Amino acid sequence: MTYPAYDPPRPPVPAEPPRPPAPADPWAVALGNATLLGIGYLLLRRWRLAAIAVLGTAVLLDLTASTARTRYEILLLLWWAAGTAHGWFLARRRPEQAVRRGQRAGTLGLALAVVLTAVLLRADAYGIESRVTEAREDGDCEAAVAAQGEVWWGHRLAGAPVVEPGDAVVQACHRLDGAAATLARAARRGSTEDLGRGFGTLAGVLNEPGNERTVGTVLDAFLDGLPTDDSCDTAALTAWLRDRGPSHDVLDRSAGPAARTEPAALVGCADHLMTEDAWQQARTHYQRLLDTYPDDARADEARDGVREATLAIELDHVRGLVENTSGADSGYCSRPARYSGAPPYRKGSHRALFLGDSEYTDKLPGSWRTGDPARAALVVCAGAAENGAAVQTCSYENDKSRYLPHQVTFYKVKIPLKVYELRTGKRLDPRSVQIGGGSCPSVLRYEYYMYDLGPGDQFVSTSKSGVRDAFRPVVRR
Repeated sequence: MTYPAYDPPRPPVPAEPPRPPAPADPWAVALGNATLLGIGYLLLRRWRLAAIAVLGTAVLLDLTASTARTRYEILLLLWWAAGTAHGWFLARRRPEQAVRRGQRAGTLGLALAVVLTAVLLRADAYGIESRVTEAREDGDCEAAVAAQGEVWWGHRLAGAPVVEPGDAVVQACHRLDGAAATLARAARRGSTEDLGRGFGTLAGVLNEPGNERTVGTVLDAFLDGLPTDDSCDTAALTAWLRDRGPSHDVLDRSAGPAARTEPAALVGCADHLMTEDAWQQARTHYQRLLDTYPDDARADEARDGVREATLAIELDHVRGLVENTSGADSGYCSRPARYSGAPPYRKGSHRALFLGDSEYTDKLPGSWRTGDPARAALVVCAGAAENGAAVQTCSYENDKSRYLPHQVTFYKVKIPLKVYELRTGKRLDPRSVQIGGGSCPSVLRYEYYMYDLGPGDQFVSTSKSGVRDAFRPVVRR
């Protein structure tokens, strides 16, 4: 067995003495920290402090740019002053100090670059904000948005509170663009719903101070488009503007153009509706002008329009009743209505519209009758014929049995009547007419049925002249 040779322990190697810190230049360190980048700490080889300085600067810059709060700018300024002072005092505490001109020149250049850049960016931010404010005061949203578009992240880092109001101006202008599009659509379609939405947006923007001129520009552009090509659309829009009521702000400027435009629009729309046979709506528009603008130069024209529309409405109603008349107790005969444009019921002969049972009225002269309610002075509703006054009673023998003599009474033909003056719809006399004629013919023929005892009562035989004589008092006054 062999054993290794004995190796006695060696004495420990003495450690190298710590290196003394490098001499520091307090001015270079302070100027390095004045860059807000922790360069002074790097010169002192304080790596952790340098990282903290950069991180603190980044956080404060982010808060300043994102919130645009002045207090964060103050904190950033205090952070700058504290870092600068802290670097100075740390460097002064070094046992050895030295003047390092190269470091001083470099850090001074960087510090001046940072400060000068911040000052220039902030001054430019004030210039942009001034142009935005001027454009808004001129009511020029396009120029305001263009000016605010020059802002970039550098302006927000150096002067976020300065440029932040311009963002609000841009947002307001975008809302006004939407309102302008809505108002334009209202003008194209005559939509009062779009008009209400547009004015609602304008009112909302107007509640934010400083937007009077930009709101006024959008409003004026809409009002300059009145009247529109469609008079009925214009009438609807101007009526909404008139009924909106005062709001005691710039939006009240709409009242003047609406009042100047509405009368012509009302008459123009009413005239158009008359051509479309929309008489009820036409009369409403004519009447609105008379009620709202009684002293307007078009008032006489509107009064004529009201009369014409009223006549058209009455005539249309009468025609509907006539078409629905199937007998003396239906249609016009049960619900008489007036037509103020009918010929007046005066002395002389009048045309009549004969309704109901036409067995006898069809025998009247054509000059007495008309099928057009617009040409009739009277409406005569004829009922079914009834027995009138007895004329004569005669005895007849039944040819089937000579032992069954039969008495037959002949009566005038009685026609129940409802006579109306079409101009007023009032009922007139007579309430009936009786038609005379021949009686007791030598032979009376009728259809025979088993166990029939005779023909019963009979009407006299009538003639056209007899019918005409009976109805003459009806059509002649």
